[in-house]
Amino acid sequence: MLAVSAAGGISECGGASAPDTASLLNLNLNKTGSNDQIAVVLQIFLLLTVLSLAPAILITLTSFTRIVIVLSLLRRAMGTMQSPPNQIIIGLALFLTIFIMTPVWTEVNQKAVKPYMAKQISNEEAFSAAVAPLRQFMLRQTREKDIALFVDIAGVERPRNADEIPTSVLIPSFIISELKTAFQMGMLLYVPFLVIDMVVASVLLSMGMMMLPPIMVSLPFKLMLFVLADGWYLIVGSVVKSFG
Repeated sequence: MLAVSAAGGISECGGASAPDTASLLNLNLNKTGSNDQIAVVLQIFLLLTVLSLAPAILITLTSFTRIVIVLSLLRRAMGTMQSPPNQIIIGLALFLTIFIMTPVWTEVNQKAVKPYMAKQISNEEAFSAAVAPLRQFMLRQTREKDIALFVDIAGVERPRNADEIPTSVLIPSFIISELKTAFQMGMLLYVPFLVIDMVVASVLLSMGMMMLPPIMVSLPFKLMLFVLADGWYLIVGSVVKSFG
């Protein structure tokens, strides 16, 4: 009898709470929502899409690619292997990217984000206003040869001016231009350190010390040259100034 009474009490409690739970989990899928509600849902969807693409945008559409490649090649040229570590290189490249891209992001905020939040412009106008400063930055760093390559591959009509270049063509052109510029700067960084390695290797070979790795002897000389020349000042300054 106690079990039956308890079961009845539980069923009554479950029956009483079922409508409340159902009302809490009720999703209105009827076509009775206003246009404002649909617009909010679309805005949230677009925001989540942009956030998911944010790492790719930060890496490929900014100055990050050139900076991180130059710093990585510098570490390889010096022969210090894992010093400075990857975390330091990526962190320095990230903050230098923020420093270089601040004028672009400020212009995006003033021309696109603030007017859109104030409901002064539409979604399409806000997107166009946000892309324009970023396109100008990429155009300044992109070679015409790379743009012509992707225009030819895409089979689009030859643009008469910069405004007619499609963004889908400009982005890959900018990326390969950044890669070439980064490797050119890295090649110039390699030259003085390569000379030191060759001199040390020749001296060791002339002394008959063929079993001694040249890197063990040349590394202190390369570090001394880098410190005496104030290498970080010169390299970081050159990389930042290369963006004009």
